[in-house]
Amino acid sequence: QLQLVESGGGLVQPGGSLRLSCAASGFTLDGYVIGWFRQVPGKEREGVACISTSGQRTMYADSVRGRFTLSRDNAKNRVYLQMNSLIPEDTAVYYCAAEKTPFPDSCAVVQRWYGYWGQGIQVTVSS
Repeated sequence: QLQLVESGGGLVQPGGSLRLSCAASGFTLDGYVIGWFRQVPGKEREGVACISTSGQRTMYADSVRGRFTLSRDNAKNRVYLQMNSLIPEDTAVYYCAAEKTPFPDSCAVVQRWYGYWGQGIQVTVSS
């Protein structure tokens, strides 16, 4: 069974950092584009970042660009979202998503691209 599992969330003070991890089980992430999304209760899920299968292309939402960094380690079958300079507005449930693609340098933070989703993990930024 193909599964994605997020980890690394929690409570952090404004200005702090967290590193989220997305691990795959039942399949290898090699050949899959990965996206991260987040959702606040009562609001629509929004795209945060994505990384191509090659790892050479990344995209970020304007709200996180310069603060968040996405990377992948195919050998460990994991993708990491490093979140720095966190602000209260980053509080949300974060989801990783994956989709197989033959294009090594494509990615987009578009929900309909992705067929595989994790359960989500809470990130809370508060003093």
